Amino acid sequence: MSVPFFYQSGEQINLRDRVSLHGEPAEIESIHDPAEGPSDWYVKTYGGGVMIAEPKVFGKLFIDAPVANYEDLEFVSGSS
Repeated sequence: MSVPFFYQSGEQINLRDRVSLHGEPAEIESIHDPAEGPSDWYVKTYGGGVMIAEPKVFGKLFIDAPVANYEDLEFVSGSS
């Protein structure tokens, strides 16, 4: 069973969501849910989180669960 991750505002995080990361436009690149079967050593060791692509400043940033505590990640619009 999958464990969803959420933004501080309460929306569920989905793949390809448009977000703001420290004020810069970004996108949810991947979701790493340990309940889905850990696929890499980091998830096996530390648990899940999300990978965010923000090419201007960070490149890519992995935020550990619980993501909702990361105040500089804001939902902008859904992926659909």
